[in-house]
Order: sequence, then C-alpha cells, then structure tokens
Amino acid sequence: MGILEKISEIEKEIARTQKNKATEYHLGLLKAKLAKYRAQLLEPSKSASSKGEGFDVMKSGDARVALIGFPSVGKSTFLSLMTSTASEAASYEFTTLTCIPGVIEYKGANIQLLDLPGIIEGAAQGKGRGRQVIAVARTADVVIMMLDATKGEAQRSLLEKELESVGIRLNKHKPNIYFKPKKGGGISFNSTVTLTQCSEKLVQLILHEYKIFNAEVLFREDCSPDEFIDVIVGNRVYMPCLYVYNKIDQISMEEVDRLARKPDSVVISCGMKLNLDYLLEVLWEYLALTCIYTKKRGQRPDFTDAIILRKGASVEHVCHRIHRSLASQFKYALVWVSICPRGMWPAGDPGRIRGGQMAGRPAEAAGFAGAGTPTRLPWSSGSPGRVGTPADGVCSCCPQGTSTKYSPQRVGLTHTVEHEDVIQIVKK
Repeated sequence: MGILEKISEIEKEIARTQKNKATEYHLGLLKAKLAKYRAQLLEPSKSASSKGEGFDVMKSGDARVALIGFPSVGKSTFLSLMTSTASEAASYEFTTLTCIPGVIEYKGANIQLLDLPGIIEGAAQGKGRGRQVIAVARTADVVIMMLDATKGEAQRSLLEKELESVGIRLNKHKPNIYFKPKKGGGISFNSTVTLTQCSEKLVQLILHEYKIFNAEVLFREDCSPDEFIDVIVGNRVYMPCLYVYNKIDQISMEEVDRLARKPDSVVISCGMKLNLDYLLEVLWEYLALTCIYTKKRGQRPDFTDAIILRKGASVEHVCHRIHRSLASQFKYALVWVSICPRGMWPAGDPGRIRGGQMAGRPAEAAGFAGAGTPTRLPWSSGSPGRVGTPADGVCSCCPQGTSTKYSPQRVGLTHTVEHEDVIQIVKK
C-alpha cells in the first residue's frame, strides 16, 4: 500500500470515529500517523532528476506576498493592476502555468507579489503542480487567498484544507509548548495551565508513535493534540493570510456586506477596479512593515529614501541595514519624530500650541541644522483643544514617529524604533 492510500485510509477512519473520552487516545495516534505520512509525501524523491523549467523565483524587495487561489479567480488580473508586470489573463482556466513575479511600490517599500498557478483539490498530493505552488507559498511573508465571490465558501474551505495538510498554518500563532528530546531519563511532562484537550498519557502515546522515548515537555497553554504534533514535527509555517473576495460586482449588496464583515477578509472587483486602495492598506498592516528615515549631521532628513524594517526593529537593525560594520562603530543615536517636509512639526509635537500661535515649529528649533526658514502655512491659529487640523496650523498628513518622548532623544542600540522615526547615527 502506497503513502497516498495509507493517508486516505487514516482520513476515512478519523471521519467515521466518534469523538469522545473513550476514543481520544485512538484519534491522537491516528493524527500522529497522518502527520508522519504527509511529511513523507512532501519529501522529494531521490531518484527524480527532472531538468524542467525552474518554478520558484529569487526573493527580492522588502517583503514577499503569494497569490493563491483556484484557477480563473482573477489572480493574473490582480497582478497586472497592482504592478507593472503584465500577466496573461483570460476567461479560461490554467492561463498561468508558472510563477510570475511583480513588484508593488507602496509607502516607499517594494513588495514582491507572486502570481502562482491555480491549484486544484488534491494539490497536496501533487495534482496540478500543487506541491510546487505550495512550496513557493511557504516562503512568503503573507498569503493572499484569492476567492471567487460568486462561488460561496466552498473554495475557501478547500484551500485551507490543502494548505493545512502541508504544514501551512494560516492566521495562527506557534503553540507555546517547550519540547526538547533527551538521550535518557524518560519523558518528563509538566504544564503551567489546566489542560482540557491533552493529557499526559496522550502526549506519551504521540511521542512513542514518533519513536521518541526520552524528552522534556512543558505546556504553557492549553493546546490540542494537533498543535502538539506540529511542535514535534517542527517544520510548520505560521503566516498571516488575507482572504480577498473578487468579482463582487456580480453579487448582491447584501452578500458583499456579509463577506466584508468576515474576519481577515477584503472584498474587491478587479474588473471594475473597486476597493483596491483599501486592500493595499490592509496588506501593509499584515506585513507589519515600518519606515525609518535617516539624517546626516548638519543636513535635513531624507524623506525620499526610507529604510524598510519589520515592526519591533531596533537601532541595531537600522545600523545593519545601512552598513554591516556600522554597529561595531556605534556610539549613540539621535531619534526625532519626523517633521513636515514644509518645515513645520506635524500633529503630536509637545510644543504644538503656544498662546494661540502657529502649532508648527521651524526645523532649526527641533535641532535640524541647515533646514532653512520654513514657509508660514496659510492657516489660522487654532484652539489648544484641536490637534492636526488646518485651523491649528498643523499638516495632519505628515509623517511622525512615536518611539521617543523627547525630540531629539539620545538612544542606544537596543532602542525600538517606530514607524516614520528620523534617526542619526553617531560613530565612535
């Protein structure tokens, strides 16, 4: 019996087994076997030596987004609209046969968008180049699951099942379980919370199925047997997924409203170019990117070329992005909240209102030498109760950082930078 037949038999047995206290250990063993066979199925064959066209593309840009969906749902049209790459689009299925990359330029970042061929049911077993498509999807930072709004929820559940079976966990976090195999001493099991889904006996049975007889296990949260198996296997990928429903111009407004209210979902129409700007905003949040502006001593900040980093990055990450040897020569850094390119402080500056005067301050007052005298904005002075409105003399659309209390503030390598901070590195 081959691996596919074994997987099919186990899935059928799980489906017909009633879930209760008496069968939970049996179901746990079946799930452990199923995960083991699926891992074997994804391993490349040693005898295979195909010399065909390469499928994956080199990773470039600040982030990578993979487009996944069934054939003819609008992936190629979406790529052509969002990037300068022209991907062949037609009204028949399997128009795209290989991976086509494009670049989205948004907020100073270059986001690589991959148009992958449509996958079909059974892609995890290799049908329709499914393994290659899913392998590329595992390298992405965010998955956009393109769905046809006219075909209900069937596509979404099938795609989630295919990705789940190959170790891609969508919109989930890694289980907080400590697991460490040992050379001896048996299995040490502990938990810091009350477990309602797993027991010590079930954990031991699952470990024995993987031929693990000596290990240290600590549950820090209430996890299911499936999540514990994911920790044992160790090759699971946890990534955010954005469900995009295309072709909303072909369904009723009530259905559009229902789909738009679903979690992690955005409704668009590539044919009529509806809601694409909002999709980019949501995608930016899912990628968790942040822009950092640099400033040389005696000069104004460079707002035209931002450094793109992940949220939670520190000054050390900024140094490594500028030059690999800069961190070793680091003395300290000065961080400002960003100023308006017109020379005035944005909303949020501590000195925004002073006796009915203009809220904006000249760049020199903030410590930016050589900034020049700012142009007075043609706005009237406002009340201290309103911030960020034209009446306050503040350009509310200007960038501003929030990582420091004072501006400028001297910080070290471990300081966490925020979106649109201005930073100056001082070397030893």
